[in-house]
Amino acid sequence: MSKTGEELFWELAAELQAEDPRIVEGTIMKSRCLRVGDEFLALVNHKGSGLVVKLPKERVAELITQDRGKPFAPAGRIFKEWLSVPKPDRRRWRSLLREGIAYVGK
Repeated sequence: MSKTGEELFWELAAELQAEDPRIVEGTIMKSRCLRVGDEFLALVNHKGSGLVVKLPKERVAELITQDRGKPFAPAGRIFKEWLSVPKPDRRRWRSLLREGIAYVGK
């Protein structure tokens, strides 16, 4: 049985937290999220299925162009440093989360 996006996200979160004590749970837009210290890192989309991760805006644009993610636009407003990845994929999500940690954790 495959994991839901929510289950996969929090499983990866636990793995990353075990490696890096700066990664903590927080809240964003009234939902649970991950932070690196005080900086937002990632969350599960409002449907509970996809990853939303903070990356450099150039990287987000590149991944969208490659059809490897979608713009994150809650309420119609695009957040240029946030990428939405709707389909759960352990390897891909872990890689993107690590990129996000490197970006927001500098």
